[in-house]
This record gives sequence, structure tokens and C-alpha cells, in this order.
Amino acid sequence: MSAKPNAPVIIKRKKVVGGGGHHGGAWKVAYADFVTAMMAFFLLMWLLNATTEKQRKGLADYFSPTIPVNRISGGGDGSFGGDNVFTEETLAQNGTGATLKKATESNAARGAFGSGQSAEDGAQDADLAAVEEALAGLSGESMVSDEALRHIVTRVTDEGLIVELFDLPGEPLFEPGGTVPTLVMEELAAMIAEIFSLVDNEIAVNGYSRARPVVLARNPVWDLSQSRADTIRKLLAEKLPGHRIQRVSGYADRKPAVANPMAVRNNRIEIILLRDSPS
Repeated sequence: MSAKPNAPVIIKRKKVVGGGGHHGGAWKVAYADFVTAMMAFFLLMWLLNATTEKQRKGLADYFSPTIPVNRISGGGDGSFGGDNVFTEETLAQNGTGATLKKATESNAARGAFGSGQSAEDGAQDADLAAVEEALAGLSGESMVSDEALRHIVTRVTDEGLIVELFDLPGEPLFEPGGTVPTLVMEELAAMIAEIFSLVDNEIAVNGYSRARPVVLARNPVWDLSQSRADTIRKLLAEKLPGHRIQRVSGYADRKPAVANPMAVRNNRIEIILLRDSPS
């Protein structure tokens, strides 16, 4: 039986899609990488907002590569080092014993402490470290709120324990352009006075201010830094004997804490627990 000559011809075309189209999985990998990056970004923003400057420095130091350095010059190149016969002439002195040829005050024997540190200096360092731990709440619960703790940085120097109180963007410690302390500043001053009452060291107060535009006819930074330091002196004197405060200074914008002299971070107060003078 033959087909009809007028029967229609049906052509069926099949579309072949290459590469999988939207069913491919490459976009999922890219999207997962994007979500991971965003999660890391928001986690970083949260850490920057929820930690103090000292805690952020500790985190940065944790992730920084460390290189072991032998601070005592040795004669050998092994792990134990050691002195050789030419150490006194060619290498730095280790400071733990007197030398015969160069028996000066700087490299004379210092006993068990070494490096010129006496037993009295070691005791002072321990006292200052204890006060620093109390300020930061390292040995227990902090005496101030987390909001106030963000304004504090402490460090021990040859002068003594420096407690630095500084402005944050949008969170000043004094009323803008004035000397009236905010509630956070009053809380910090009360806490510092309470902790400083545990020791009898003398105290110094330094005031600093951020730089102002040079077009100002009268630059107020000197008066402002001095007046703010004096305000802190009065707050401390409410809880501490007045004779303990030995010095109140204003440094204006002469010693900025950060590179930008007009940054609010340069608005700060340093309260220094001075070392005892040698008798």
C-alpha cells in the first residue's frame, strides 16, 4: 500500500542545549564563596565594634608572624648560644655580669635581676601590673561597663602606669568644644580613683587635644587641653587625697596619638600612676 502523494511532511526539530544551562553547578560555588566572604566581613565589623583597642592589638599580634630573637649575644650559633673570648670586644654585653675591661655603671653586675633592675624596681613593676589588671578586669569582672572600657588603653613605662582615656567617633568624653565631662568620663574617673586608692603612688594628669584648622583666629587647643586635665584632677580629688596629684599639664595638639592630627582619637587624657622615686 503506497502513501498518499498529498500527505503533509512533519519535521520535528529537537533543541540540544550544551553545558547544562541553568542546571550546572558552577554558579553555586561562586555564590558560596560570596556568602562566605560576606560572613567574614560582617564578623570583622562586629569584632571591631565589640572590642577595645587593647584587645584589637592583641588579636593583631596573635596573627602576626613571630621570629625568635636571642636578646643575649652569644659566642655559638646553636640554640644555647654562649659567650666566646671576644664577646667583650665585638658583641653586645648581656648585662647579667660585670666585665673586667669595661666595668662601667651600664654593664656592671646587677645580681639576680640583671639589666640594671633592682629588687625595688621589680616590686614596683609587680604593683603597677596588678593595678593594670584591675583596670582591665583581667583578674575578674571589670569595674566599668563595656561601653566605658572601649575608651581605655593602659601601658607600663619608665615613668609609671599610664592610663589613657580617649574619644571615639560619636562618643566624646567631654561635651564638644568644652570641659564638661560626659557620664562615661565621670564613670571612668571614679573607677580609676577607686583603683588608685589601693596604692599610694603619686599621680600626674596630662591633657591632649586634636588639631584645629589653621584658619582659626584664636586656636583654643592649649586652653582646652589644660582645662580638661584640670577637670580630671578635680574628679580624682573627690576620692583621693589632693597631695597625691603632683602635676597637671596640657600639651595641646603637640603629641598626636595617630597620624591624622585632626582625628578625634587625639582628644585624650593620660592619668599616670608615677613610680616611687628612689630614696
